[in-house]
Amino acid sequence: MQNSGDSIPDEVVRILDVLPQAWLVCDGDGKVFRSSMRTADYGIVIVDHIEERQILDLVSECRSQNTGFEREIEIAKTRTHDEQTLRLRFAPVNGSYVLILIDDLTDERRLDAVRRDFVANISHELKTPVGAMSLLAEAIEAASDDPETVAHFSGRMRREAARLSALVTDLIDLSRVQNDVPVRGIDGINVDELVTETLDQVQTLAKSKEIEIVVGGTGNLTLKGHYDQITTALRNLVANAIHYSHQGTRVAIGTKQVDDFIEISVVDQGMGIPPSELERVFERFYRVDPARSRVTGGTGLGLAIVKHICASHGGECLVWSQIGHGSTFTLRLPIDRTHVDSELINTEESGQSE
Repeated sequence: MQNSGDSIPDEVVRILDVLPQAWLVCDGDGKVFRSSMRTADYGIVIVDHIEERQILDLVSECRSQNTGFEREIEIAKTRTHDEQTLRLRFAPVNGSYVLILIDDLTDERRLDAVRRDFVANISHELKTPVGAMSLLAEAIEAASDDPETVAHFSGRMRREAARLSALVTDLIDLSRVQNDVPVRGIDGINVDELVTETLDQVQTLAKSKEIEIVVGGTGNLTLKGHYDQITTALRNLVANAIHYSHQGTRVAIGTKQVDDFIEISVVDQGMGIPPSELERVFERFYRVDPARSRVTGGTGLGLAIVKHICASHGGECLVWSQIGHGSTFTLRLPIDRTHVDSELINTEESGQSE
C-alpha cells in the first residue's frame, strides 16, 4: 500500500484493503495519496500521480458533479503497451478527494470475443453442409426419373452428411477437453500400442491417397495420460498429415524420450505452412488453405483439440514447417514415471541376482 500523506483515515484504508478490487484515492489534480499494491499492475500511476488523461478527465467529472459513477475504458499498459480493459468506479470522498475502484476486465472481454467468434464460426460451418444437403435433396426430387443423376446427388449428400457428422463429433471432443484442467482416469499408455491403434484408424484414408506410413524411433516407451484422448490427438495429427500430403508420398511417425517427456512426432511431405501462419494453426476453425480444407473435409477443429488435450495432460504440441518441405507436429507428453521406476528396480534386482 502506498502512503503519500495522512489525509485519508487509517480505518478507511483498512476497509478498502479488504476489497477485491485495486483502489486509489487522489485529489482533483490526480495526485495519489493512498493506493493498494495491485494498482501498480495497471500502469496508470507514475510515482504518485495519475498520468492517464482519460482517468484525469473522469476524476474532474466526479469532483465537479460530486457524485459517483462507473466507466469502462481501454488503455495501454505503460511497460508492455498491451491493451487492457478497466472498469473504474468513481466516488467523491470528503469533498476534496476521489476514490477509484479498479477491475481488470481484459481477460473477460477477450473470452467474450472468443465466444462470439466461435458462435459465428460454428454457425457458418453448420450452415454450409446443411444448406448443401437441402439443395441436393431438391435436385434428387427433380431428377427422380433419372437413376444416374439420383445416384450422383445421393453420393454428394452422403459426403455432406459425413462432413456434418465429423463436425459434430469434433465439437463434442472439443467441449470435453477445452477447459485445460487436469484429466481424470489417466494411466500408463504403451506408446507402441498407441501408434498401432492410430494406424488401424487411418489405414483406409492412407490407402485412398497411396500414402505409406512408416514408424520408427525408440520402442517400449510409456507415457501418462487418458488413452482415448491421447489416441484422438495422435489420430488427428496423422489424419492431417495424410490430408495435406501429396499423392503417393510418405508420412512418418517417430517416438523418443526427452528428459521426463515422451515425444511423438508426425512428419509429412506436404506443402508446408507459411511462417506467418504457424502461430495460428491451433486456433479453432482456422485454416491455412480454406479451399483445400473443403476438399479434404476438414472441420478446422482437429488441431485445437490436440492443443487442449496436450495442455490438460501437462504437455504441449510443437510444430515445425517449411514451405515445399512439409511439416512436423510433435506431441510432447509426460512420461509414466511409475513404469520407469519399476523397470529400474527390476534391472537392479536382476543385476544383484547375477
